[in-house]
Amino acid sequence: MNFIRLIIEANIVVQLVILVLIFFSVFSWAVIFFKRTTLKSAFSQSEKFLKVFRKSNNLSEVNKASRKYHGSPLASLFQSGYKELAYLSQSNPERPLTLDRLESVNRALVKASNNEISKLEKMMSFLATTGSVTPFIGLFGTVWGIMVAFQRIGIVRSAGLDIVAPGIAEALIATAAGLFAAIPAVIAYNHYLHRIKDLITEMEDFSLEFLSIAEKLYGP
Repeated sequence: MNFIRLIIEANIVVQLVILVLIFFSVFSWAVIFFKRTTLKSAFSQSEKFLKVFRKSNNLSEVNKASRKYHGSPLASLFQSGYKELAYLSQSNPERPLTLDRLESVNRALVKASNNEISKLEKMMSFLATTGSVTPFIGLFGTVWGIMVAFQRIGIVRSAGLDIVAPGIAEALIATAAGLFAAIPAVIAYNHYLHRIKDLITEMEDFSLEFLSIAEKLYGP
């Protein structure tokens, strides 16, 4: 049986279900490729930035170098922390970096970290929605298609294979389409969630490292 022909000849509700599932599938694949590129860039640029950060003893030089690594969340954290340090130094250059002033830098780092996490998690909710919703949308299309198939049997008053098979087949296509949309979305969501958690851990470690260096350089 020709699948395209089955879809064309299917009930309008089943056709709409399949169109919705195609939309979810196409959009989720676009998100998958987008997140792959974004996370790959975040990891590679963060690695390069860390080398620069740990090599140099001058935070001003690191700040200039950090502007090259737009995709790195660590570079963004550094810029926020450095900006706060510069502000504290300019406002009262003679006063050392005490615990309360260090807390101000920590708040700037936390704020920047939350902003970066929001960027990293962007569009992840769509993958989660696709993975959880599309099987049920496909199941709805299947149930509806089977109902229509039984109605046809009642009208024709025959349950021959040539009468039943096309209706059942077009109904099951909806289930297959739902699974086709859901499975890649679930796999990608779980994989990218693990990668994002790794980056969050890196950001937490970097924040502690930055605060330690700031305390040594500007502390009493």
